[in-house]
Amino acid sequence: METEKVKCLIIGSGPAGYTAAIYAGRANLSPVLYEGLQPGGQLTTTTDIENFPGYPEGISGQAMMEDLRKQAERFGADIRFGIATKAHLEEGKNKIIIDGKKEIEATTVIIATGATAKYLGLEDEKKYAGMGVSACATCDGFFYRKKVVAVVGGGDTACEEAIYLAGLASKVYLIVRKPFLRASKIMQERVMQNEKIEVLFEHNVTGLFGENGVEGANVVFRWNESDERRYSIAIDGFFLAIGHQPNSEIFKPYIDTDEVGYIITDGASPRTKVPGVYAAGDIADPHYRQAITAAASGCKSAIEVERYLSEKGLL
Repeated sequence: METEKVKCLIIGSGPAGYTAAIYAGRANLSPVLYEGLQPGGQLTTTTDIENFPGYPEGISGQAMMEDLRKQAERFGADIRFGIATKAHLEEGKNKIIIDGKKEIEATTVIIATGATAKYLGLEDEKKYAGMGVSACATCDGFFYRKKVVAVVGGGDTACEEAIYLAGLASKVYLIVRKPFLRASKIMQERVMQNEKIEVLFEHNVTGLFGENGVEGANVVFRWNESDERRYSIAIDGFFLAIGHQPNSEIFKPYIDTDEVGYIITDGASPRTKVPGVYAAGDIADPHYRQAITAAASGCKSAIEVERYLSEKGLL
């Protein structure tokens, strides 16, 4: 197997990975970045971004990620297509296998592999991606002011997103598969007391429809195995809030994660329990999951890498 030695390896290419590459490149660390399965990360599926500072007219996720990529390359980042398929993390002896055939020996590693939003698995979710389907109310809620939206989920995140959207939309359907909410009692009360939110218990979404974007959802209300009612609701936006899956599987044997799989870092820093290994972006952030917070953690990770290498006399 081919082996290559690098000072700074960045795994992942969303706002966290690219920002880390910009900072590491400017520090003359010659970073190598592998883009992963989805170059640019989740943000490339977002049509319009209006809440990232510096873009007063807004920008598409694809265009923003391309800008960050070019900026990283300008400062010497070696950006490659490839997927990390195996890992061994140990201070000073980090080994990452790329595509199952190339081994990278890295003095420092920045893990920026993100978290993948969970979907229902409907073909229509792909059909209307960026055209009414979203997995982030904070990112896209603004586009649905005074419109009707639906949120799928019954936990705290779903309730939080429904309440957030209720402050913008004219009406919010909260579609819950079970006959109860899993959310904390206070979140349940807030949802039930909000006049704009209508909770549809024991409902499942079977499909979406619309000409140039989402115009409605087909739902089924099933109160027992033999009795059900199928009908449609008119909506302009469809929000998934059934959780995210952190892309941390290959790193779990070496660093700490929570029960879901988010990497646990040292307080507000991006440091993991392995010296010289850092986690940036959504892979270590179950709370905010914003482009700007991901970029900030990418910055912090690169600064930590520079300090680590300097302290070890490796610059």
